[in-house]
Amino acid sequence: MIKQESVDNAKIVGSPIVHNVCLFLLLFAFWMALTGSLKTKFIVYGLITAATTVWLCYPLLLVPNRDGSKKYFVFGVSIFKFISYSVWLMWQLVLANIDVLKATTSQNLDIDPKVVRFYFKVDNPMAYVVLANSITLTPGTVTLNVDDDGLFEIHALTVGAAEGVLDGSFQKKVADLYGEDYEFAVVEEEE
Repeated sequence: MIKQESVDNAKIVGSPIVHNVCLFLLLFAFWMALTGSLKTKFIVYGLITAATTVWLCYPLLLVPNRDGSKKYFVFGVSIFKFISYSVWLMWQLVLANIDVLKATTSQNLDIDPKVVRFYFKVDNPMAYVVLANSITLTPGTVTLNVDDDGLFEIHALTVGAAEGVLDGSFQKKVADLYGEDYEFAVVEEEE
């Protein structure tokens, strides 16, 4: 009964059938990559394993928004947007590495650690997770806290790292990844 409710639920953003098929294909491709064999028994085992895993795990991969009016599929992003975001993030990692390298190897040790804050509001809770983890993944920045109101607290090692977090590019890219409208506002430092 619970399984059928998770498929027929009108609160789910997107098509549950599409989500299930995509998850099945992803798991089956992963299975085939791990086995490295095209023997019939491995293909059959892969099909059965992927189908069983989708049937058991799909309800666990639906995340409700803050007010509970909608549910979002954890992997509910376009593959093309995901690839585009990943390439952009890799470039940001390169730029951040260069910034931290310059700051830590200069004679003046150009580090200026500070905690910066901003509000980022979207409906999809996965956008918060991706944004927080993307910022932490970038050298020179660590996400310290994200509260229920969408207030992010970020520790930035350098001035460049702080500016990179506060310029809104990360927030825009994450919102675009999930196709969400977003609100973004920098919280001014108290002196």
